[in-house]
Amino acid sequence: MLEFCKDILLRVSFSRKLFKKELVKSVRWLNKREQVMLRAWCIATFGSLYGDVIVEAFQHVPLERL
Repeated sequence: MLEFCKDILLRVSFSRKLFKKELVKSVRWLNKREQVMLRAWCIATFGSLYGDVIVEAFQHVPLERL
């Protein structure tokens, strides 16, 4: 499921609105471990473009180490 979410986010990254919508859905679908992995990937991949959206989408996901 994590790879599917990454694929969708890559496909909608042209639109801030679509990116936010799909990121919020992805966070709901994934388990805690996958959420942490997705957050790291999103920051590395889209941090400079959508950093504020990423922070907002993950605001309720605790920061933890794997």
